[in-house]
This record gives sequence, structure tokens and C-alpha cells, in this order.
Amino acid sequence: MAEAFGVCLIVGVGDGLGSALARAFSAEGYVVCMTRRARHLEELEAFAESLRAAGGRAHAFGVDARSEEETVELFGRIEREVGPLDVVIYNIGANVRFGIRETTARVFTKVWEMACFGGFLAGREAARAMVPRGRGTILFTGATASVRGREGFAAFAAAKHGLRAVAQSMARELGPQGIHVAHVVIDGAIEGVFIRSNRDDVDALLQEDAILKPDDIAKAYVALARQPRSAWTHELDLRPWRESW
Repeated sequence: MAEAFGVCLIVGVGDGLGSALARAFSAEGYVVCMTRRARHLEELEAFAESLRAAGGRAHAFGVDARSEEETVELFGRIEREVGPLDVVIYNIGANVRFGIRETTARVFTKVWEMACFGGFLAGREAARAMVPRGRGTILFTGATASVRGREGFAAFAAAKHGLRAVAQSMARELGPQGIHVAHVVIDGAIEGVFIRSNRDDVDALLQEDAILKPDDIAKAYVALARQPRSAWTHELDLRPWRESW
């Protein structure tokens, strides 16, 4: 286990990329704080215990990322009880597919709240904590839908386009104040429970490095967090070598 480096908050830690991010930053010596909805807190706490058993320091929080009140309280609690935040990652996807005629106002609003509005809340609170210190990194998980929409994904694309715009605006505003803001476009399927439930060729794709591996993605996030400020990346595209784009 590396020497303690700082505090990293990951908003949205499930069984895939979020867990890989937590493992990667924990291995680098960060104190890792993780969130999921309160109904999944027991599972998240068990994961946090596994990180602690491996020698890391980890904390689990049950938070609705769409709630301004809960988000403000989360950041305040971490700053008071854990330590100053060095890295904040917003990693909630909300990838759903509905034809435009079947997309209800409730679906569109919920997807926007999860994939865009929650990112704004986390980004704002991160900025409030980091700017007075003049340092910190804020990372947003994007998708192919961040840069182009396609059939069946009007709600998802609108939300991810919005999150990208939030990240761009924050980077321009906060960069000169010492805060590194980056948006990561994940262009392709990520190996995990969701993809395995929808495809039967995942193992073959893994052998050929033809599908995104969560642990490999996580390495790129760690690299972004460690970039010297003389050469900051704002937007990074990650895709398998065989992915067409």
C-alpha cells in the first residue's frame, strides 16, 4: 500500500467502474470516500471493508446524488471528519434506452437529474471546497452520448451533453484558480454485470482487449489526478483498439 496521498470522493460506486476507481485510488494511498443510494449502503460498506482489509482507508456513504441537501451535507461531513478533498469523481451513468415516443417526461427528467444535475451539484461543492486551497482535481465520467446522440438515447444524450458542458465551463472558470477539471469520454462497452447480462461474447472480447476493462479505465483517472499543471488534460477519450468511431 502506498503512502497516504489525499482524500478522493467517488460519487457513484457500483460493481463496475466505480469499484475499480475506488480500488485504484486506494492502492495509490488515497483515503477513499464512496457513495451509493442509501438502499445499497450495506453492500457499499462491505466493499469499503474489503479495501480496509487490504490496508486502505475507505468510507461508505448512502447519498442521493440528485439531492442538493444530501450532497452539501456529504461534502461538509467529509471535510470535517475525513480530511480536505483532493479528488472528486462524478461517476453516475443513467444509461437507459427509450424510443422518443416512449420517453416520458418522468424518464427524461430522472435521467437528466442523475447524469447531469447531480454532476453539477458535486462539481459545485467540490469547487467550494477546493478553490480556497488553490488545488484539487474534479473528474466527470462521460460516454459516447456526451458527444453524439443516437436513436433511442435522447434522454441519455441530452443529460451527458449537459454534463460535458458543465465540465467545460468549470474547467475554464476553475483552471486559472488551480483546480484541474477533466471530462472522460468512455466510448464503448465496459466489462461488467450489465454487459454480461446482455451479451454472451464478453469473455472472448476480454481476451482480445476488445472491450473496456474497468481497471484499465481507472488507471487513466489516476493519471489525470496526478498530472502536473503545466500539461493538464481537459478531455480524454478512452475506447478499445477495435472500436470504430
